[in-house]
Amino acid sequence: MRALITNDDGIDSPGLAALARAAADAGLEVVIAAPAHEHSGASASIIATQGTAVTAAGGKGTVRSERRSVPGFAEAYAVHAAPALITLLALHGSFGGVPDVVLSGINRGANVGGAIMHSGTVGAALTAGQGGVRALAVSLDVGLVDGGTQHWHTAAALARRAVGMLLADRAGAVLNLNVPNVADADGLELVEAPLAPFGIVQTTMTEPAGDEVRLSIREHRASEAPGSDMERLAAGYATITSVRTIAERNA
Repeated sequence: MRALITNDDGIDSPGLAALARAAADAGLEVVIAAPAHEHSGASASIIATQGTAVTAAGGKGTVRSERRSVPGFAEAYAVHAAPALITLLALHGSFGGVPDVVLSGINRGANVGGAIMHSGTVGAALTAGQGGVRALAVSLDVGLVDGGTQHWHTAAALARRAVGMLLADRAGAVLNLNVPNVADADGLELVEAPLAPFGIVQTTMTEPAGDEVRLSIREHRASEAPGSDMERLAAGYATITSVRTIAERNA
């Protein structure tokens, strides 16, 4: 099976390389296509940063991409576009054969709760799911402040476990995996957990200030959402959540 590896942190992210290696170790044929530059918070945007725009229905546009060297992998592309657009291009065969699965990450920072709708990592996975392709978004909970050791190998090991679950799921299934930033993957338990109703941080107030708008945010405590992905992750578990793609509500 062919796996597209993408992310929103960019082609040079160590998390991307770690996820690609995990996919290869799981027996998947790997092609890497990731943003040339960081696109965190891009959600499911289909914006290209270099190329020509489509100006009318039926018109044509371009997206710039270039081959890039990622150690251990022959097929790697730096694409000047958001991760959801990269996924969409891949589903149309732009980077070789159409992928059977899409693996997005490993993101630097957790993607939990309702705020995953803003994540470029999750946006790429949801785009794949909408196209009928199974997808997994993977994130490492390194906290809100950069610094310290980032245990990509731990998230990669849990991703390998989750790939088995993904391949056994229905076509178009989307799974969201969050992994604690700990050194030992063997001791981690992987649990299913629902999304928290909010993200780790939430905007609480906006205030006009001349030509600017000031924002106030608060950090949520995991205990505010017992049993959720946010609370289980804070308790030291790796969490996995099945996420629905866009669909109308019946009844």
